Amino acid sequence: MIEVGVASINITPPPGLAMAGFAARTECAIGAHDPLSVRALVVGQTALVTADVIGIDAAMSKRVRTSSCLPEEAITIVATHTHGGPASMQDRLWNEPDPQFLTRLEAGLVEVIGKAAASRRPASLYGGTGAEPGFAKNRRHKDGAVDTGIPVVRFDDPEGVPFAIFMSYACHPVVLAADNLLWTADYIHFARQEVEAAYPEAIAVFATGCAGDVNTGHSAAGSLTKSGNSQRSFAMAEQIGKGIAKSVAETSFKKLGKSVGSAEQFLDLNFQPRETGTGEELAQQYRDAAEQNPGEEFLYEIWADWARNKKGKNINPLRVRCSALSWGDSVLISLPGEVFAETAIRIRGKIANGHPVFLLAYADDNPGYIPPESEFEFGGYEIDEAHRFYGLGATFAPGSAERLERAGQLVAERAAFAATQQDMGKIQP
Repeated sequence: MIEVGVASINITPPPGLAMAGFAARTECAIGAHDPLSVRALVVGQTALVTADVIGIDAAMSKRVRTSSCLPEEAITIVATHTHGGPASMQDRLWNEPDPQFLTRLEAGLVEVIGKAAASRRPASLYGGTGAEPGFAKNRRHKDGAVDTGIPVVRFDDPEGVPFAIFMSYACHPVVLAADNLLWTADYIHFARQEVEAAYPEAIAVFATGCAGDVNTGHSAAGSLTKSGNSQRSFAMAEQIGKGIAKSVAETSFKKLGKSVGSAEQFLDLNFQPRETGTGEELAQQYRDAAEQNPGEEFLYEIWADWARNKKGKNINPLRVRCSALSWGDSVLISLPGEVFAETAIRIRGKIANGHPVFLLAYADDNPGYIPPESEFEFGGYEIDEAHRFYGLGATFAPGSAERLERAGQLVAERAAFAATQQDMGKIQP
């Protein structure tokens, strides 16, 4: 058996803080629909930590991993990327985060790792991939790529009682739109709630897959309006969450091995400006557009501020971290930022081994969209505009996603090799 611990801590902020995720939403939160949390799974000396925020920046991830009770290189921290949470990253996504919340978030991440580590007990691991529930849609192309299926690992105590369930789904948690002013983990809340109802002794941990171009069927432009939409409601989020939980419940599980391994790799991603003209020229264009488009002034004001203050600045290569955890034959590959489905599918095709493969995004940093080369010819929000909201001086250069793809494959192989070495008794678990 493997020593496994799990823990959850509530980090729901009070009302009155800025919410993250939608340019159209200028109001602060008025309350909470469901609790936001940080959750940790500690398997051996490795950990996967999730947080119900839109992103964790690299600096916070580094501080948390350094401060934890486990080896820094064996910890991965991922954001669920809910758009119903508070601003959580400095100098990203235009809304400045509340300092007290950032302090609480960071302390909670350190604490939840410690609690999970302290709760470790012998466990048997069971894994499988649940059927695609059919909610995820490529928002850029009709019938476009979606990383389908729901990988699951179940952790049972020596009496055979499940005490932790880890699952993932590659779909943007943006069922709730810009008109929502309540804290929420979106459909993820309902998925975890339903799984925990099915397994009363268990804590459910959810990590979002590579969903940069995938949501439940609306365009990215649909998030740039405050207008309500009957399909973007808590009732719809509940339906999706329950559908995911049903897939988990019907998963055919197989017992996994007992070895654990981890690996990480750092690489530099380049930027490539796509706008032409000086910052002041673009700012004037955006100001003119604001006058000509009543009701969308907020959008062009953000762009004008970007043009004046951030265009072409701080575009030296950005160092990012890719990591992998090997848990009893299953593998978790974690990539930074908004990764497209194509990248996940390409990695999955190279390492599929008959066991659950998790392709996770928003890991250890969220600097924005990292599109594959095939998408640049189509332009659109994710290619031409999103970097302005993220506060980047330019978009990521073509080839960046392909570099992540190669790094993801490499760390998966290295983590599996480390697990094999441990199983042979050559390294400490």
